[in-house]
Amino acid sequence: MAIAEDNRKNENHPAVENYSSAYAALIAVQIFYGTLPVAGKVVLAHIPALALVGFRVGITALVLVIFQTVRGRIWLAKKGDYWRFAALCVFGVLLNQYLFIGGLALTRASNASILAVTIPVFTLLISVLFRYEKLYLLKVLGITLAAAGVIFLIDPRKASFESSTTQGDIMMVLNSLAFGIYVAVSKDIISRNGPFRSMMWVFIFSSIVAVPVGAMSLSTVDLGQIPTSVWALIAYIGVGATAVPYLLNAYAATRVRPSTVAIFIYLQPIIGVVLAVIFLREQMGPSFIVASLLVFAGLFLATRRNAAARVAEGRVAEGRTK
Repeated sequence: MAIAEDNRKNENHPAVENYSSAYAALIAVQIFYGTLPVAGKVVLAHIPALALVGFRVGITALVLVIFQTVRGRIWLAKKGDYWRFAALCVFGVLLNQYLFIGGLALTRASNASILAVTIPVFTLLISVLFRYEKLYLLKVLGITLAAAGVIFLIDPRKASFESSTTQGDIMMVLNSLAFGIYVAVSKDIISRNGPFRSMMWVFIFSSIVAVPVGAMSLSTVDLGQIPTSVWALIAYIGVGATAVPYLLNAYAATRVRPSTVAIFIYLQPIIGVVLAVIFLREQMGPSFIVASLLVFAGLFLATRRNAAARVAEGRVAEGRTK
């Protein structure tokens, strides 16, 4: 349990945490997630969305089980943590995946993109409500500024919130709430068990539901007609666009506050545009530059920590261990 002990020490002494490694991990998370829409679009032309969720969850669970078996770190020290991970999988994987897929089918993509800015807001509110972190003005200003940048980039005029999209819009908001709950409440248990072991059990429990549902959705698909390149993309989505970002997210969650983990989500649209410019030769307009400045300014404010804030957080953490 050396990893858990190290994580507890980091939680108790935030002033000496290596924040740069957590920020680097969170940036990498957004890059990996940024490749998902392109790869997913190709795969979804051949298999149902529920099947893709099943593959994502099943492949990630299998990879993590093999990895942890080799390391000899499978079982949890506290039996009650099994139930906690089962609950986490509901919010962090199952509701997150199914509400997003269902909501996207019933609303516009632009609506979904705008509503996604509520994830850091929900995360911060839940973290404050359950006293996982304090509410600082700089963090509120940072989230507001970064959200404004994302909305400016997406352009709200492309969205249309009307009766025909209400059900899908509500599902997208619930998706944001579910993931916000997951990010906010997962810090302590992941710190106690380590990111690899934690994510392994989250995905083991998730696969109990997602894999059978995905398998049933494949009943009408001729698997022999699926090209090898698509199977390769499915494997990449399972490892590169699911397992790796979830692990990096979990690693960062043990080192920074939940709302800090969530606010980095605002980098996804920026990274998406950069990838489109590089691989699809799309043009980068003035609106992208303005939006990027707003997002980066928001990230700077939200992640900035002065000495007084660090001391206050250290006292809160120290109080929890007594």
